[in-house]
Amino acid sequence: MAGRLSAPSGRYAGKSAEERKAERRRRFLDAALELFGAGAGYRSTTVAALSEAAGLSTRQFYEEFRTLEDVLAALHLQVNDWAEAAVVAAAAETADASLAERAAAIFRAYAAAVTRDPRRIRIAFVEIIGVSPRLEEQRLARRARWVDLICAEADAAVARGEAAPRDHRLAATGFIGSVNGLLHDWNAGWVEATLDEVVDELVRQLLAILRPPEPPMRPTAPDGPEPPDPPTPAG
Repeated sequence: MAGRLSAPSGRYAGKSAEERKAERRRRFLDAALELFGAGAGYRSTTVAALSEAAGLSTRQFYEEFRTLEDVLAALHLQVNDWAEAAVVAAAAETADASLAERAAAIFRAYAAAVTRDPRRIRIAFVEIIGVSPRLEEQRLARRARWVDLICAEADAAVARGEAAPRDHRLAATGFIGSVNGLLHDWNAGWVEATLDEVVDELVRQLLAILRPPEPPMRPTAPDGPEPPDPPTPAG
């Protein structure tokens, strides 16, 4: 034979099939972040509109996703993953810090990741709400993951003698609700405060949950001799 046919490489324009698939998926998610997070919103977006915004076809959409709900689900997880990566990095950088320093650094990293792009807040705190039982289960599962993270920090602080030894799960769950509500309201312009002030307040709440209560102060005797007891009236 004069030559031998080479096996197809599966590459087109220098990219493999897997790379092209990942790029299409990224383009759909980028377009969804804009349309769901800053445009008409998830409920008012169509597959055709999303495909046009991504510069792709509806056929390519259905090669990557089954429904628009799948896109919202993936986007919600992505927003949470960005915030979690920031928190994990901050935790690693403050491994030897005090509880107050560590809590402030971790929470500032979370707030910065979530509020860096207002579209992320809308995806995480607004668009995901009430869509379907499936997405509600996903939302609560990710919230439980944040609760687990706070409880792990609390357990480590207890071991160092910096936090009160108790079950922190209920308090952590309530704190996560405060975080979501306050950051959403701040982003919507309903809270007259800077982001630093909002974060400082939330850090104070977190430390109040974790730190052991101060022992009550014992009353001190007044200076000088104690006054005599009043005389008992004659009867």
